[in-house]
Amino acid sequence: MPFQIIQHDITEMNTDAIVNAANTRLLAGAGVCGAIFRAAGYEELQRECRQKAPCPTGQAVLTNGYHLQADYIIHTAGPVWQGGTAGEEQLLYSCYANSLALAKQKGCRSISFPLISAGIFGYPKKQALEVAQRAIRDFLDKQDMDVYLVVLDRDIVTLAQSLSDSAGLSQESRAIRSDDAEKPV
Repeated sequence: MPFQIIQHDITEMNTDAIVNAANTRLLAGAGVCGAIFRAAGYEELQRECRQKAPCPTGQAVLTNGYHLQADYIIHTAGPVWQGGTAGEEQLLYSCYANSLALAKQKGCRSISFPLISAGIFGYPKKQALEVAQRAIRDFLDKQDMDVYLVVLDRDIVTLAQSLSDSAGLSQESRAIRSDDAEKPV
């Protein structure tokens, strides 16, 4: 199944790469970013990030995975929500598209994303989910990769299921709950 939405801890995913919802300076932050830094090894990851910063909004950079199961961490700086009139949708789409392109370039066969910008950056969850799904499906229309959207919030999984139902997606493309899923952990 090339695209799944699951409820799980992204730092425990056994995929070739995981994506960090980063800030442009690539500094350790809160939320998903902080969890990734803690799990990967703060000092090692911060040292490499300092060498690769800055990362403009919508772009992506790659580091080693260090103590994670993933070989790589792809850092992408998502947009801060400003009401939807400052190009946020295109920037968010670019986060996913550029991260997927970078993973493909490195030969990754699997990747795990968080729901970028939907935390402290304030992007409305439903809209963030719609952009993520569109960007990932656009990539998968042309490329082959196992892609996971990994969230902790069960409500997002339920929302994804609802969006899939209303879009008439096939069972293979549908969002699933972690308790129903075979996840690569």
